[in-house]
Amino acid sequence: MNWKVLKTEEDYTKASMRMMEIFHAEPNTPKGDELELLLVLVKDYDERNYQLPELDALEVIKYKMQEKGLKAKDLESIIGTKGHVSAVLSGKREITLKMAQKLKDYLSIPAEVFLHKAES
Repeated sequence: MNWKVLKTEEDYTKASMRMMEIFHAEPNTPKGDELELLLVLVKDYDERNYQLPELDALEVIKYKMQEKGLKAKDLESIIGTKGHVSAVLSGKREITLKMAQKLKDYLSIPAEVFLHKAES
């Protein structure tokens, strides 16, 4: 098939189905090239038509803490004193860039989670 920009849900479905058929195609082959193109087209369609919900950084931090069995005191080396940790986790104090960088690494949180609030 001669692929072009996906404009309808039907185009999107066809492209997605084909992408799944050739998902294991070898790179630098005709099917591999087709797969690369389909990935770009599907991603473009998704970005134009589907809005992902924004994640609240504090909720993600709390979830990751629970998932890893961490307590507030475990974040003191990253955020600062017990009072600072409490203020950040309660939303009374902003997460600084330095904190976000450390939390991202410590809790394995994508950096994008911290960016949404700054863009608002």
